[in-house]
Amino acid sequence: MNIYFLVEGKRTEKKVYPKWLSILVPLLTEVNDPHRVAKNNYYLFSGNGFPSLLHNHLTNSISDINAIDNFDYFAICLDADEGSVEEREQEVIDFIHTEGIILNNKTKFVLIVQNKCIETWLLGNTKIFKINPQSPELREYVSFYNVSKQDPENLQNIGYFETTAQFHEDYLKELLSERNIKYTKKNPRGVTEQAYLQQLIKRTLKTKHISSFANFLGFCDELNSNIKI
Repeated sequence: MNIYFLVEGKRTEKKVYPKWLSILVPLLTEVNDPHRVAKNNYYLFSGNGFPSLLHNHLTNSISDINAIDNFDYFAICLDADEGSVEEREQEVIDFIHTEGIILNNKTKFVLIVQNKCIETWLLGNTKIFKINPQSPELREYVSFYNVSKQDPENLQNIGYFETTAQFHEDYLKELLSERNIKYTKKNPRGVTEQAYLQQLIKRTLKTKHISSFANFLGFCDELNSNIKI
């Protein structure tokens, strides 16, 4: 079984997804060229943001998949941003239909939408949360919306960030900084580790929060069920 991943992020997702996949679907092996897929491989390519993913890369990705004819799944991973998961999914589907793009019948198409962004998922780790944070910014953020108790996917923009995703990223940075972890998109330290991932899984099972992350976990379960040794 082989999977082609087209991810939105230029930096974070390219580091986080391979680490998580090695834990969640350990029989898969990454290759650095789609033509090198053989058995139980995946190829991961960055669409360099949105809408670049749609306008500059999606068509080429499907062309490669159709030409190589050895992929069982084509998974697009992208952010919902200011809209809903359903709106982002529909935007991608509408683009494919409008452009007349056809994926071969052998390859299953999967959309994984991060609501609102990957940092939203990462906010779901309650173990990194300090009850009495030192940072005045973090105290303000927690007073505005406590992500340890409330679903991070419902966290709206506090008001002075350009986008909700930027606020979620800064909230995460402040949380991790309290644990002496410096998080950047280029170097997402700590969050790729198994212990961090397990806390996110625990959160979804216990509270049903970060449901778009649960969708990703469900996809990984499907891969594990269908993979052949």
